[in-house]
Amino acid sequence: MKIAYLTTEAVPFAKTGGLADVCGTLPSRVAGLGHETAVFMPAFRCVHTCGQKVEATDISFAVPMSDRKIVGARLLRGFLPGSTVPVWMIDQPQYFDRESLYGTSSGDYADNAERFAFFCRAAMMAITRVFPQPNIVHCNDWQTGLVPAIMKATPGQQPWISDAASIMTVHNLAYQGQFSHDAFAWTGLSWKHFTATELEFYGQLNFLKAGIISADQVSTVSDRYSHEIRTREHGCGLDSVLRSVGDRVHGIVNGIDTEIWDPARDPKLTSNYDITDWQAGKNANKRFLQSQFGLVESDETPLIGCVGRLASQKGWDLILQVIDWHLTQYRPTQWIVLGSGDSHYELELGRLHAKYPGRFALHLGFSDTLAHRIEAGADLFVMPSQYEPCGLNQLYSLRYGAVPIVSETGGLADTVTDTNDNTIASGTATGFFVRNQDAHQLDQVIGDALRIRYHEKNIWDQIVRTGMNQDWSWSKSASQYVSLYEQTIALKQRV
Repeated sequence: MKIAYLTTEAVPFAKTGGLADVCGTLPSRVAGLGHETAVFMPAFRCVHTCGQKVEATDISFAVPMSDRKIVGARLLRGFLPGSTVPVWMIDQPQYFDRESLYGTSSGDYADNAERFAFFCRAAMMAITRVFPQPNIVHCNDWQTGLVPAIMKATPGQQPWISDAASIMTVHNLAYQGQFSHDAFAWTGLSWKHFTATELEFYGQLNFLKAGIISADQVSTVSDRYSHEIRTREHGCGLDSVLRSVGDRVHGIVNGIDTEIWDPARDPKLTSNYDITDWQAGKNANKRFLQSQFGLVESDETPLIGCVGRLASQKGWDLILQVIDWHLTQYRPTQWIVLGSGDSHYELELGRLHAKYPGRFALHLGFSDTLAHRIEAGADLFVMPSQYEPCGLNQLYSLRYGAVPIVSETGGLADTVTDTNDNTIASGTATGFFVRNQDAHQLDQVIGDALRIRYHEKNIWDQIVRTGMNQDWSWSKSASQYVSLYEQTIALKQRV
């Protein structure tokens, strides 16, 4: 098969979240299974500063954005690290040579509808030039949502469209690309397609709805999330749209790169370890963190870690309360937080760090090295998200023996097995569920986990080892995607 991946992010070229990890890894893993793959993305400013080789090509073309506006583009080319998978980048400085990908701290860029309509249309032209006759066009998130719509509405626009099938992957339904109806002009489609059954959404243009309603198949990044988004509670207004295509919605959990995330070989760690000597390894990495951040050095004191975006979705209203209780009541725990995001969370975390420096470590911002070291040194990893399409940190935690405490939602529920009498007896427990968005329950669950760690060390050892034994590698996920591609091609051929 030939699979073209359309995305705005792919590590190491551009990243704001988990989308980049998927699109920077999945294509090479699918290629490793014997298929031909290529990635198409915008040439953002950051692709020139990411440290990877990006070369200019002599391939250029013009995209008619309207009757009076034609925008030129050229292709740049790189490769996914360690592979021969090409990354074709649409170079148009007017749209993409900017400080960040989607906006600034003041808000989204005002011309995002035009920018990503251009990307969709340019990417389709690029496929014609450098990746002819793909079997699958795999679109990712709202920024690529117009592609399935254009493919369906104008099957003769490019020579490969009539034979190619499309897949729309929803990485986070909360981000939809919704714009004024005037933005529809940038699609290049006839206004007859601006209807409730196609691209119109309550009088506006919704890129993600366009992709969902038009694609041959829809996927999400965990099985549970694929069901949750078809409910009013988690559907973000698109639940009825998703229910209307219900039998075409699938869930495949993201994988992790086990070459990079491997405590036995991770060069970022002070001490490497595996399932046979995890306790000694984690203690060594814990002591390094304690020394680095001025925490009281102790193997016995549990270190609780949090890594990620500081946003309400990630459960920070709960986490802050629990951290405050632990610190003000001088409970025998230590906390370490790595992340950035909403200013009020940053300010409150800064206040707690200033007041309790020997028990609370804080790094505002992002550090890949520190993220690895926290997973290796932490005893517990806390992630009580309000919703979580897939989540990656809980997968890193399992592999590194940091027992995850997570909400029973989305990919968290799909990848962590709650600890109870039955799962302890069967040897399947890998973490702990917080079943309600309540700080007191989060605190209680942390207490339950610490009680086992202190008083039932054999059970704690079993939980850690079971988690470290889990296989959440991309090889597993890539095989599931290949099956979905084959199913989608067969579906397309029957139509």
